[in-house]
Amino acid sequence: MTLTTKVVLGLVLGLAGGIVLSLVGGPVLGVVPWIEPIGTIWIAFLRMTVIPLVFAGIIVGAASVPDARRIGRLGGQTLLLFLLLLSAAALFAVLIGPPVMSRLAIDPAAAAALRESAGATGAEAAARAGGFPDLRQWLVDLVPTNVVGAAASGQMLPLIVFAVAAGIAIGRVREDERTSIVGFFRGLFNAMLVLVRWILEVAPIGVFALALPLATRLGVAAAGAVVYYIVVVSLLCVVFIVLLYPLAVVFGRVGLRRFARGTAPAQAVAFSARSSLASLPAMIDGGTRHLDFPDEIRNFFLPLAASTFRVGGAIGIIVGVLFVAQLYALPLAPAQLATVALSAVLITFSIPGVPAGSILIMVPVLQSVGLPPEGIGILLGVDTIPDMFRTTTNVTGDMATATILTARVPPADST
Repeated sequence: MTLTTKVVLGLVLGLAGGIVLSLVGGPVLGVVPWIEPIGTIWIAFLRMTVIPLVFAGIIVGAASVPDARRIGRLGGQTLLLFLLLLSAAALFAVLIGPPVMSRLAIDPAAAAALRESAGATGAEAAARAGGFPDLRQWLVDLVPTNVVGAAASGQMLPLIVFAVAAGIAIGRVREDERTSIVGFFRGLFNAMLVLVRWILEVAPIGVFALALPLATRLGVAAAGAVVYYIVVVSLLCVVFIVLLYPLAVVFGRVGLRRFARGTAPAQAVAFSARSSLASLPAMIDGGTRHLDFPDEIRNFFLPLAASTFRVGGAIGIIVGVLFVAQLYALPLAPAQLATVALSAVLITFSIPGVPAGSILIMVPVLQSVGLPPEGIGILLGVDTIPDMFRTTTNVTGDMATATILTARVPPADST
């Protein structure tokens, strides 16, 4: 039995077991608080490898490229693919979302109750998310004044900027010094990969321990408008995931089974952990084992993609805005839909790599079309399942884009 099969089995058993426990109830629920920490610890083990893996990998990748222009070319292609896929995701959601959400008939009394329940949570989230990110401040924040502080607080993008600059600089020092420094970071990177593989060996247990308490809390008791929203987001993400497979196969020049095998473990981690960053080690491992990602893709692109590229976030933001508009009986004009789509594409680059990150950042999008930000309180309260599908879409988009870029990256010794 492959690791992928074991992980999927752990996920299915966890979800099924949680639903059964929620239906049975009573003293048997006492086992849940003992199982849940196992999943939390497993995710903590995965997350602890992210910073050293990203930092060491980018330094090795940047320092090992003889021509720094290769990183520049890769960066340009990466940005273009990011924008193309994000625009495609936003267009997909804008075309499919409005007619689907218009079929949602919300009872006025139920809508009032939902709006009332959203108040406190929505206000708190609005305060946390703040306004639309200022472009000038965003650019300033890209350069970390304290690299250790950026690493400690999990600010991946500033850390990546420093690692790229440091790696390029290391590539320009004397050969003996460069060999020693690069050797150290390559050894650290390889050691982290070994550690990641050890952690992934117990992935079925970790995924089971994450899924069981989740299903216990949700049970089967959900209905009405909230369930409709959950189903719409989830189905749109699934459809877009399916569309990404032929994209990777055709433009990445890989077989369908090969791409699926390289992507599935990272998808399983994403689905259970709801974190793109937590899925990064599995993405690197799958890309190395099955998809032959070159160093530039493995060490430079994947950390960048896991930190900034979220096609699932674009879909989730747009559908969430449509749901809030339906909830408050404030229909959106075509020009407002275009504003939502553009805002969603741009703001995805600042989504924090944490569960429900795209919900927290939705406030400025709502405000851009005159919708009350308090509506995200409802979305936060039911975001567990949509976030699982959004994150899985994000990771699939990362792997598809990495596969496409791999087909376009020339050998390191080519000119």
